[in-house]
Amino acid sequence: MAELYLRRTQVQDLDAVMQIIDSAKAFLKQNNSPQWQDGYPNRKVFAKDISMQTNWVLVNGDNITATATLQLTPEPTYQVITHGQWSQPNEPYATIHRVAISDAYRGQGLSRLLFSNLLTVGLMQGIKNFRIDTHKSNKAMQHIIKSFNFQKRGIIMVNEKNDPERLAYELNIGSHHKFTRINNNFMQPLIDNL
Repeated sequence: MAELYLRRTQVQDLDAVMQIIDSAKAFLKQNNSPQWQDGYPNRKVFAKDISMQTNWVLVNGDNITATATLQLTPEPTYQVITHGQWSQPNEPYATIHRVAISDAYRGQGLSRLLFSNLLTVGLMQGIKNFRIDTHKSNKAMQHIIKSFNFQKRGIIMVNEKNDPERLAYELNIGSHHKFTRINNNFMQPLIDNL
């Protein structure tokens, strides 16, 4: 792979993002999942994510390979959780939403890189608690979620007609980790020592 990095999605990326989302919808349908089969998420949702600067893309050279939204504000659908509870119900958290990998790059481990980068972005904003949800039939997403040590916390309901029940997961990064905000001069000590 060429240059591989995460960046905020720009307005001109919307068509590429929607191609990835449409292929993800087809992939879910092939795997008999009702998730994302009622029109959601659509172009309007991603346009809003982009305008709010919450959508991110993983870029390989000139190609957008994956997309996800990292929401730093409370998620309304997470206010009610059944069959369990959040571990840190009153602490700030970030929510990872609308994750999709391009079908041209599926199976190459990019979801791990995408998640790692999203967690880093959240940590740099002072967030230590992360939440995500997925459909019970979305085994691929459950696998990546569990590989990052997210713990299943219960069931939440989303606004989707076909099957609104979602498995809810949470990752709480311990207080023993200390992170600081990075400014544009963070590489300067290394450069000075060259």
